[in-house]
Amino acid sequence: MIDHPLRILFIAAEADPLVKVGGLGDVAGSLPLAVKHSRPGIDIRLAIPFYPAIRQSGIEVKPVGSSQIRYQDRLLDIQFFVTEKYDIPIYLIDGLPISQSGAVYGTNFEQDAEKFIFFSLAALKLPQVLHWQIDILQANDWHTAISLHAVRKMSEAFPEFASVKTILTLHNLPFMGTGSEKALEKFAVPPCRNPRMPSWAKQLPLPMGINSADKVVAVSPTYAQEIFTPEYGCDLQNFLLTKRTRIMGILNGIDYQIWDPQKDACLKQTFSAVTLEDRRENKRALQNEFSLPQEENIPLLTFIGRMDRQKGIDTILSAIRLLDTRNWQLIVLGTGDKTLEKEVTTLQQEYPEQIRTILRFDGALSHRLYAGADILLMPSRYEPCGLAQLIAMRYGCVPVAMATGGLVDTIVDFSKNPAHGTGFLCAEQDTHCYATTIQTALQIFLNQTDWRKIQENAMQQDFSWQISAKKYIELYHSIL
Repeated sequence: MIDHPLRILFIAAEADPLVKVGGLGDVAGSLPLAVKHSRPGIDIRLAIPFYPAIRQSGIEVKPVGSSQIRYQDRLLDIQFFVTEKYDIPIYLIDGLPISQSGAVYGTNFEQDAEKFIFFSLAALKLPQVLHWQIDILQANDWHTAISLHAVRKMSEAFPEFASVKTILTLHNLPFMGTGSEKALEKFAVPPCRNPRMPSWAKQLPLPMGINSADKVVAVSPTYAQEIFTPEYGCDLQNFLLTKRTRIMGILNGIDYQIWDPQKDACLKQTFSAVTLEDRRENKRALQNEFSLPQEENIPLLTFIGRMDRQKGIDTILSAIRLLDTRNWQLIVLGTGDKTLEKEVTTLQQEYPEQIRTILRFDGALSHRLYAGADILLMPSRYEPCGLAQLIAMRYGCVPVAMATGGLVDTIVDFSKNPAHGTGFLCAEQDTHCYATTIQTALQIFLNQTDWRKIQENAMQQDFSWQISAKKYIELYHSIL
C-alpha cells in the first residue's frame, strides 16, 4: 500500500481535443479526466507528443524543463511543455523526431517508429524533470508500449522506475509497430529475450510492451479472450496465453457531455428516451437534406466510419443486394479505401432512390445521423471495443452488428432476449447471415411497439467514462 495520493503518468500518441485521428484520441482525451473526476485525490497526468499541428494551433503552453536521450553516438534534446487549460496537466514532449515528423501517423514506418520510440523514452524522463515520483505508468498501443519494456530492461537509464507498476491498454493487436527494428537499435533498446515470444516479434514495440507490462488491458472483455485464439491472435496467441493471468478487459466509454441527445446543438430536435416521438423530426430533416422520400414508416439505415475491410463496408454492399425488399433507405458517411469508396458510389447508382453517399469526415453530420437514422449497420470483422454502437444506442439508433469483440459486450441481441434487447447481432462472419440479420431488424421495425422498447432499452444503458474509470481505479489499487 502507498501512503500518498496515487500518481499516474498516462502516455499516448494522441488525445482529444489537442490531437485526434482515431479512437485512441477519444480514450486518451477522456479516461484520465474521468479517473480524476471519479477520484479527485488521484494525481493523474497525461503526456503526448508536441506535434507541429498542435504548436500551430496556438495553444498556450509553458516550458517545464528539458533533458536528453542517447541516439546512436550523440544525444538528442528533449523539451517538456505543459498546458493547464484542462482539468489535468497535459504535458507536450518535443524533440527532433517529433518536430520533423509532420502528420501524427505517416506512411514511412521507420520514421514513425523513430518518432514514437523517442517519445516513449522521453516520457520516462518527465517524472525526473518534474521531481514527481509516479506509482503507475500507463501506456497505450504500440506507439508507447516500448516505454514499459525500457523501464524493465534499461533500469540503469531509468532507476526511479524500479518500483513503478506498468499497464498497457491494448486497443488494436494487429498494429504492432512494424519497421521499428532499426530505430530500436539506434536508441540502444535491447530486444525482448523471452524464449516464448516468436522471434519475429522480439523487436516489435507492442509485443515487447505486453511482455513487460504488469497488466495488459484490452478494451473489452470479449476482445481480451479473442486474442488468445488463432482467428484474432495475430500469431501471438500462444505467447499471449503465457501472459493470461496479466490480461483483462475493460470497456471503453463515450463522453456523455459531447454525446447527449437532450442537449446536442447539432440536432434539429433534441429528445430523450421519454420523448422519443420528438426524434422523428431528426429523421425527417435527414430525409429532406438528402432528398429521400419523407416517410416515417420507411426504415433509415446508416453506416458511419472508415471504409475498410475491418469495418465491413464490403459486407454491407453485398448484404444490401440480398435483401428481399426495397422498403429502406441508407446513408453512408465516411472515407477510406478508394476501391471501396468507388464500390459504394456504384451501389448508390444501383439504388438511386434509396442510397446516399457522403465521402468525407463530417462530425456534425455524424451527430445528425445517430439522432435521425433508425438502424446503424456495423458488420465489423473484428472490433476490440467499438464506439459507434455506444453512441448509436445513446441516441436511440438501433445497431445491427457482427457478434465480435466489444459488440458482444455492449449489445443485447433482441432475437435472443426480447425483453432487454438493445440491437441485433449476427453470429457468423457471413454476408448471407448479415443480410438475414438486417432483414430481421427491418421486420421488427414494422412493429413500432417492439421497436420503441428496443430504443428505450438502448438509451437506458450507461456507457459513460465514469463506469470505465471506476474499473481502472480498482485495477490501479489492485496492482500496487
